[in-house]
Amino acid sequence: MCGLGKRCFPQRKPNLSPKTLLVSLILIIIFILVHLVYLDRTGAEKEIVHQEAAEKQPDFSLGTTHATPSSTPNSITNALPSAEPHLTACGVPVQSGPMIKVAHHKAYVIGSYVEHRLSSKTIRTVAIVFRSEEVQYYCLLCCDGRNISAAASLDIHSDHFEYDYGTADITCQVPTTCTTPAYVAITSQTHEGGRSVWNIQSFQSVGNQQPRTENFPYAFTVCISVMYDYMNVLGLVQAMEMFKLLGVQKVAIYKTSCYPDTQKVLDYYVRQGFVDIIPWTVSSYIEVARGWKKSDSPGELEFFGQIVALNDCVYRYMYESHYVALQDLDELILPLKEDNWTTLIPQLEEIYQHHAGFEFENNVFPLSLSSNKTPENTPDLWNQFEGENILPHVYRIPNDPNEFNNFKVIVNPRLVFKATVHGLLDSMGGTVRVDPKIARMYHIKSYPSKYFSPESVIRDTRLWDYADKLIPAVSEVLRQALNIQ
Repeated sequence: MCGLGKRCFPQRKPNLSPKTLLVSLILIIIFILVHLVYLDRTGAEKEIVHQEAAEKQPDFSLGTTHATPSSTPNSITNALPSAEPHLTACGVPVQSGPMIKVAHHKAYVIGSYVEHRLSSKTIRTVAIVFRSEEVQYYCLLCCDGRNISAAASLDIHSDHFEYDYGTADITCQVPTTCTTPAYVAITSQTHEGGRSVWNIQSFQSVGNQQPRTENFPYAFTVCISVMYDYMNVLGLVQAMEMFKLLGVQKVAIYKTSCYPDTQKVLDYYVRQGFVDIIPWTVSSYIEVARGWKKSDSPGELEFFGQIVALNDCVYRYMYESHYVALQDLDELILPLKEDNWTTLIPQLEEIYQHHAGFEFENNVFPLSLSSNKTPENTPDLWNQFEGENILPHVYRIPNDPNEFNNFKVIVNPRLVFKATVHGLLDSMGGTVRVDPKIARMYHIKSYPSKYFSPESVIRDTRLWDYADKLIPAVSEVLRQALNIQ
């Protein structure tokens, strides 16, 4: 009908020819097919699909080669996984790790690094694997915006202490078509409908792109693995300031958890650029033991995954630090005739004609024994904080020269392939034991009294030689880090 005052036109039925209907139908089908292909390529799992026949990739098989969020006052601050939410590689998110799960397998990637010391360029990935699981791993590389795959070799370290999981190296040769292997994912190969499917959820940046032989950013780096439920604020500051006096320029701490005041101290040193915190979230994925003997310390992986952290630290700082020390926070390697490591290490290289690494014999100073006399000017301020003051503990349990005595090492990381808690499993040149009259390790710890006689201990006040510089430095850090007036 036409309204009043409006002109009316006769209505006509649309005249659609069969040809027009056919074209429209074809366009609709094409739209649906394009939409399905898009969904297939950008699904939630972000799986990467390689059409092997179409791409005709060569066979790259490889033989075996050798500051955190604030917490409430009484809570424990846990490590958080490091993420780079806005960085992608080949359309896949990049995660800085560690602890990137390998899809469909009981394996976790810690860190990936270019290996420059072999006959051909290789990527070495430090990982945790379930030892009984047999898998053919692959490296999926993002090179210049393209995905390139290479078969990988698995080498499980021998120091697993019979736990289900162990430290492992996953290595793959870098294909000649990949000039710069900037990102890598460890995966396995599955087959669906005649095609190879690589299920990955994130890439990881590949470190150590450029090797160095000199002009290292740091002379000495200390690797601390691992920190868990840590509350010894005073001991932490004393250790950090002693490291500085010894010539250390960087401390890497693999942190699981700590108390709030400890976190404030860590944040202080991170702001200084002296400490790097590597979030150590292994216990969120694997049941970690609190010891080394499976019958006494149940779990799936040795002592908080300490060994894998040490190996990652060696590779992480391989071309950043001239030397790396593998030790704990309650251990101090002290020269007896020199003041610091800067003059000690060149002297040791001259004495032993050795450059790979040096073993420093462990000497226990029991916390149950302390001296009534301590260095002058030890402030009352220190009594306000959790932790043990190391300065009163100057009584050393003598080592039996006929028995094996444990040790910790300072090493040239570029000569190391595999590290363990006490020394190295695989290196170029091995390590040598340093005469304890030249330098030794001071290990201030709880120690059962049944294992020593108080009459046999030796008074050793070498630590006091550092007191004049140590005491004011520790007090200043406590004031600044914890805002004490």
